[in-house]
This record gives sequence, structure tokens and C-alpha cells, in this order.
Amino acid sequence: MTKQNEQIWDPALRAFHWALAVAVIGGWLLGQFGPLQMTLHFWAGYAVAALIVFRLLWGFVGPRNARFTSFLRGPGTVIAYVRTLPARTSVHPRGHNPLGGWSIVAMLAMLAAQVATGLILDPEDYINTGPLAGMVSADWNRWALGMHHTLAVVLLALVVLHVAAILFYRFWKREDLVTPMITGQRRQAGRSRKGRFTAPGRTG
Repeated sequence: MTKQNEQIWDPALRAFHWALAVAVIGGWLLGQFGPLQMTLHFWAGYAVAALIVFRLLWGFVGPRNARFTSFLRGPGTVIAYVRTLPARTSVHPRGHNPLGGWSIVAMLAMLAAQVATGLILDPEDYINTGPLAGMVSADWNRWALGMHHTLAVVLLALVVLHVAAILFYRFWKREDLVTPMITGQRRQAGRSRKGRFTAPGRTG
């Protein structure tokens, strides 16, 4: 069985992925262990906000595999894909799989909520007030502060889940997800393997 490289991720999408990873992890570490004055933490948040905006735009105007229409599927397709997970046969949608597609949306929504709460929180320390805190009431400031801390824990759990999914695909499904996000290319068999998943209404 011959092997061939398939281009699946464009350079801009790969740069977004790794920049977001650095900004999110860096922001979390700075928030937990950084200096009392969280200027760098705020800048990490601004970077995350800019990256979210880019990804939303790229999801409409980017290459095929980057577009939301290429990987956001209905419940039936997602369930059909989930049923293939116990099998050790490798399943190769062209880009994001149906389950991963909705995971991306969930992550972007969670990050957007984290950024939004960071913009309006006020810890009443006269140092780390969000830049838009003055636009809302003190009750909203306090709510945003508590929610910001809660979402930080949720985001950490999502990052751990993301890494666990990568390891699952690597060692159970024998599918390398990391290298394609670096090189943009996936090495795959020259012909389809038995058990390959194909979304309804699509080929390839």
C-alpha cells in the first residue's frame, strides 16, 4: 500500500493554532503564578481576542478545510462518527472530524466568554481592573470576576481534554494529529481503509 501526503491545513490556520496555544497557556500561567500587576496577563487576553476574531473571519473566507461549513455537521453525522471511535481503524475526514468541529466551536465560545469577563471585571485592588469595567455596574464587576476564575478552571480542563484526545488518536486510532498541524500535510494510505467514515452527502 503506497503512502502519499495530503495537504489539509493552510499556513494561516496552523499559525493561529500555535499562537492561540501560547496565548492561552501563557495567560493562564500568568494569571495563576504571574506578578501581582497582571499587565502581561491582560496582553495575553488581548492576543486571544484578536485570534478569535481572526478565526471567525477565516472560518468564512479561508481555504475549504478552515471554513465552518466544511466541518460543522448535524447530530446524526456526529453520532455516526462517535460510533466509529471504539474501532482501531483510522478514520480520515478531509479536515476536522464532526466531533472535533463542534469541539472547536465550544473552545472558541469559552475563550470569548473568558475574554469578555476579563474586560469588565474589577477585583477592587486599583491595579487589575478590566478596561471596560467602568461601563457596567459593580454587581456586574463582581460577577465577571467570579466567572473569570471559574472559566479559567474550565479552560484548563478543556486543554487537558484536548491533549487527551490527541493521545487517544495517536495510540488508539494510530492517527497523528500533531505533525499535520506543524507541516500542514497528513501522510495517509493511497487507498481508503475499511471503516473509513464519510459524512452523509459527501465523498472523500
